[in-house]
Amino acid sequence: MYELAILARGGVLLTVWAVAAGWSPGRLAGRLRRDGWQRICRGAWAAPGKDVDWQVRATALQLLRPELVCSHGTAAGLHRIERLGAPGAAHPLDHLHFTAPTPTRSTHGERIRVHATTFLTARDRSTRRGLRTTTPARTVGDLIRAAGSREEAVVAADSALARRAVGGVRREPLVRYEDLTAELAAPRRGARRARSWLLLAEASSGSPAETVARLRIRDADLFPESQPPLRTTDGRLLRPDFLFRAEGLAVEVEGYAFHGTRRAHERDVARFNALQSCPEIRRVLRFTAGEVFHHPDRMTTTIRAALVTLASR
Repeated sequence: MYELAILARGGVLLTVWAVAAGWSPGRLAGRLRRDGWQRICRGAWAAPGKDVDWQVRATALQLLRPELVCSHGTAAGLHRIERLGAPGAAHPLDHLHFTAPTPTRSTHGERIRVHATTFLTARDRSTRRGLRTTTPARTVGDLIRAAGSREEAVVAADSALARRAVGGVRREPLVRYEDLTAELAAPRRGARRARSWLLLAEASSGSPAETVARLRIRDADLFPESQPPLRTTDGRLLRPDFLFRAEGLAVEVEGYAFHGTRRAHERDVARFNALQSCPEIRRVLRFTAGEVFHHPDRMTTTIRAALVTLASR
């Protein structure tokens, strides 16, 4: 009979492994309780002191049910794809989401959602951080098809298409636009609407707040350039979030991760000053993520007024 710590994998122990190794159910229950093992779900335990986060829960569920593949928001967390409303891609905000081939029934229980599908091939699967997951293209396709709003869909697409620092980790683009076009080409539920939203995606977007700002600004019939390259007087390359070139107006959107440290604040102040030294720039407007998400009309009104003022000079 092996010690429980030896039987565990990555700090996760399944009851069936212990029983197969010779532990009786009664003795096992007492030992787990005395040693401080933590119940993850029925039939799965975490080692004493282990942080039982969403990845540990997903690991336990995949060990119990090998057919489960992380998908939707859970796959987005693994790939570091940002979502609207989530505090970070590495922290799924809602239930754990899995996809499994039929005849698995779709289930929606306590903190877990299993999507049953006939559309899950080997090309749709990958491994990330030790977990079976849908590929970035399939993940974004699932998110856009299931999105409840245009903003939610485009934020996910922009994030996957862009080079980003997410959750403190810098990563390269995860997909190409052509990959997402191919993923959404199949006649599946929500695909037609998803294809129309994909047309609004831009790989140059720097954050979810910037994506939403772009959509809101265009809703107001304002069409600036996004992330255009500019040179300061000393030759430094800068890319303002938005530029109305004819009027010389730059618009900057500060995401939730704005500042954070004294050094980051100092860099931002230096960048703001440098941006105003670009020959193309006559004025810079800055908006917080809160203004973008909660007061977009105020933002677009301010932009329109500044454009009128600059045009009249």
